[in-house]
Amino acid sequence: MAKFYARRRLSILAALTGLIASVGLFNGPTASAALPTPVSAATARTYLASLTVATEDRTGYSRDLFNHWITISGTCNTRETVLKRDGTNVVTSSACAATSGTWFSPYDGATWTAAADLDIDHLVPLAEAWDSGADSWTSTQRQNFANDLTRPQLIAVTDNVNQAKSDQDPAEWMPSVTSYRCTYVRAWVQVKYYYDLSVDSAEKSALTSYLASC
Repeated sequence: MAKFYARRRLSILAALTGLIASVGLFNGPTASAALPTPVSAATARTYLASLTVATEDRTGYSRDLFNHWITISGTCNTRETVLKRDGTNVVTSSACAATSGTWFSPYDGATWTAAADLDIDHLVPLAEAWDSGADSWTSTQRQNFANDLTRPQLIAVTDNVNQAKSDQDPAEWMPSVTSYRCTYVRAWVQVKYYYDLSVDSAEKSALTSYLASC
């Protein structure tokens, strides 16, 4: 019985701590939640084994086909929402633009204090999605993919690193911070699995290799 009440007190304390943290969200800037945690390496390996292997369709892609940076809440669009989520002590204007804060880019290990130095990376690029099955999606499906805050698909990173990545898959490009690569490939596979996107043979081989080291 004593153990029961001890556990109950701990549960109440945890609930109160969560409530205080929630109140803090409204009272001032807080540290970032960052990228939603990807599935485990074991789950990612299971997902990868079930993905269709197919040659990519490299025709017809246009970024305009993916309506991105839609309004999420109030005056905040997707980019601004991710900047607030991924930054520390982020201050925003009435238009939700980040006016100050600190951001750590896990791809290259750089730290930035100006939002202009950051891009919001689609971890699975829009062009990669198009080539892997999104060419058959509806406009709504493509919009959902381009603004997905639930899966580990959007992350604030150094702008020129994101531009260097472009639409390359893990057979062609990986974060220079090797300790982040396991997180990256787990997220990649989770997103591809959720959206039922295919992988090409080189991509699957690279993902298999990286996941074996996770």
